[in-house]
Amino acid sequence: MRFTRIALRNFKPYEDAELDLRDGVTVIHGVNGSGKSSLLEACFFALYGSKALDGNLEDIVTTGADDAELELEFVHDDGQYRIERRIRNTGQRATTAKCVLEGPSGTVEGARDVRSFVASLLRMDAEAFVNCAYVQQGEVNKLINASPAQRQDMIDDLLQLGKLEDYRERAVDARLGVNDVLSNKRGALEDLASQIEAKEDADLHATLNALESKRSELDEQISNYEANREEAESVLEAVNATLEAHAEQREQLAEVESAVDDLTEKISATERERDSLSERVRDLETELDDVDGRLADVVADTELTEASEEALDARREELAERESELREELTEARTKAQALTAQRERLEERAEELASRAEEKRKSADDDQQAIEEARSDLDEFAEKRDDIESSLADIDEQFEDAPVARGDAAALLDERRSERSEVRETLAQTKTELKNARERLAEAKQLRDAGKCPECGQSVESSPHVDAIGDRESDVEELTERIDELESRLDALDESVEAAEALVDAESRAESLENSLSLVRERIEDRESLVEDRGSELDAKRDEADELADEAEAKREAASGQAERATEAKETVESLESDLDALDARRETLDRIESLLDTQADHRDEQERLREKRQSLADINDERRDHLQERRERRDELREAVEEADIETAEARKENAQEYLSNVEGVLPDLKAKRDDLQGRIGGVKAELEQLAELRERHDLLAERVEALESLHDEVSTLESTYGDLRAELRQRNVEVLERMLNETFDLVYGNDAYSRIRLDGDYELTVFQKDGTALSPEQLSGGERALFNLSLRCAIYRLLAEGIDGAAPLPPLILDEPTVFLDDGHVSRLIGLVEDMQQRGVKQILIVSHDDELVGAADDLVRVEKNPTTNRSSVEHTDVASLAGMLADD
Repeated sequence: MRFTRIALRNFKPYEDAELDLRDGVTVIHGVNGSGKSSLLEACFFALYGSKALDGNLEDIVTTGADDAELELEFVHDDGQYRIERRIRNTGQRATTAKCVLEGPSGTVEGARDVRSFVASLLRMDAEAFVNCAYVQQGEVNKLINASPAQRQDMIDDLLQLGKLEDYRERAVDARLGVNDVLSNKRGALEDLASQIEAKEDADLHATLNALESKRSELDEQISNYEANREEAESVLEAVNATLEAHAEQREQLAEVESAVDDLTEKISATERERDSLSERVRDLETELDDVDGRLADVVADTELTEASEEALDARREELAERESELREELTEARTKAQALTAQRERLEERAEELASRAEEKRKSADDDQQAIEEARSDLDEFAEKRDDIESSLADIDEQFEDAPVARGDAAALLDERRSERSEVRETLAQTKTELKNARERLAEAKQLRDAGKCPECGQSVESSPHVDAIGDRESDVEELTERIDELESRLDALDESVEAAEALVDAESRAESLENSLSLVRERIEDRESLVEDRGSELDAKRDEADELADEAEAKREAASGQAERATEAKETVESLESDLDALDARRETLDRIESLLDTQADHRDEQERLREKRQSLADINDERRDHLQERRERRDELREAVEEADIETAEARKENAQEYLSNVEGVLPDLKAKRDDLQGRIGGVKAELEQLAELRERHDLLAERVEALESLHDEVSTLESTYGDLRAELRQRNVEVLERMLNETFDLVYGNDAYSRIRLDGDYELTVFQKDGTALSPEQLSGGERALFNLSLRCAIYRLLAEGIDGAAPLPPLILDEPTVFLDDGHVSRLIGLVEDMQQRGVKQILIVSHDDELVGAADDLVRVEKNPTTNRSSVEHTDVASLAGMLADD
């Protein structure tokens, strides 16, 4: 597996960065704090998301940014993969806004699904990735400092042995579970056996026979009592029937008598109603006479010859035709009036618009006239300014005629004069220092001479060859004094030259400003002249156009006045037609009144007929009622003869005897039935116990089979538990042997010339280092640099074991070392380089090293330079030529 490209936006210190990662050894180089480690953290985060972070998602978003994006492309087992993540920071918390993995088998979306896919693809989760391929900054001694148990768990998980322990623990859980179930089932089996034995000792069949014999005797007694009770109930039923028949006859007699009274009352009420109907018929006759009179009066006011529905319909058709004609004329008149009104309004609006445009043209012409006058005034003012500026420039040019340089070179002259003055000042200061020293030496010499000592060597004057030293020193003082006078005189002259040069620079600056002002004044003069010319040519045209617009507006107003008169005539026609339509509506209302009176007339006549028919119907009903009344009276007489009191007394005596016998029977039967029910319950209980006994025997047989099966399963799970434990121990021992061999191969490469001979890794992952004299040391007894190299050797050996020792495994991730030289001195760094080269020769296709150490640059196949802008605090990356950077570092 190899990384091929990483792209970042707003990720930690990277605002926008992209890097292609190549095969071989890539060194990511830069000073501390430049952002080197963030590149590796980005790759790790792209693969495993939040599981790769020590902090929160907010920590990866660049300060001040709303979201962070990163893309990682990698090759795994000849397949191309690409992961894209986007983190959004709302200010309160950061969330994953997008997480997509694209690969040969399709697309995976969602942070959790992508992480699971990567863990399955690489056969390692985030923790295993760190323990195998990614030596993070500051954790170079992680495996060394871990306890043997922790080291065992780390390496077992990497070698997939942790799964065997998981399987063994599952087998233990299964064995314990089976054992619990087996114990429960065995207890249940013993309990069933005890229950079966107890029921067999109870002799349930004999008990059942005795109870059933007693139940038969009670059944016979109950049957005799029930037969006598049925006979008594028959007698009671016949007597009750007789008594009910007499009662029914009494009720019928009462009903017949009531019916006779009711029919008599109904006949009287109906006769009264017939009299009321006769009176209503006479009232309707009077109302009909009144309606006929009103109808004749209304018809007389119309053009109708008769008051009939046919005449009304014919008149309505005539009115409808006339209304249609009037409405057509009205529509035409309204349309014409509206059109004329609209034309008038449009003409008036057009006239107003033309008048407004004419006014705008006049105003524009007046504005042009005013602008021309103002421009002419400005021309005079600008011309005067131009003359003043040109005069000032002429004065400056005269100033430069006597100057040592032309205008434009004054600044260079000033620099030259200042430089020369500075040199003279330095020379003067140095000369004054020399003069001071010479005077001090002269004073010292005179002091020695006065003391009888040589001023040169301090010996006695008689024995010193240097008796003339005082004279030489006096001569030096005089020369230096003269030199200082010359330099001070020259410095005064240079001060005057600098002042003159500064004046020329000021004049140059004023000339430049004046030339800029002159250019601006000339541009304004040209603008004003152009304005006068342009506005003057448009002035007369605008005024002529304003007059034409005013004439056209007046013509539109006259046309609008004519259309207004025509619109008034059309409105008068509309009013006349609307009046004719109102007259038609009045005629229709008259026709409606006639129709309403005709309807009233017909209703009254219909009601008269209906009342006469109802009166006759009531007479027929009363005739029927009289016939029914006669029948009821005859039935009443028959019922009175049928009701005899003697028969009723005999029937009541028989009823009393039957009820007394039934009462006695009811006192005996419940006791007998209760006894029988008790026997039946006891019989049911015995039968239930017999059924339970059969069920217990069946359950006992099934449970015995279940216990036998569980005992077999318990033996199988115990065997499986032992198998997983033995297999893990065997595989761990084999891996320990291979890992120890690979660790010693790496150890020989790193420590071949030191005092150490070999390393021992026992089955519990306890590490021991042996010196060449046989002394055993724990890794903690090594120096800091030696421990770091020892741990790197162990990590590389684990990486080799995973890559070479797992049959059929896909290529491992790149070997990543983040600041591995933190605990190494200069001598150990070269050994680290040898270790890296050895891993590369053993087939590790991609090794990524983050370091600020210059010595690692020479071991790189590809060099990535990381720099941080001190102003923006943002990092950038770029590929750098290895040879050129190594040369630069060597020069430094």
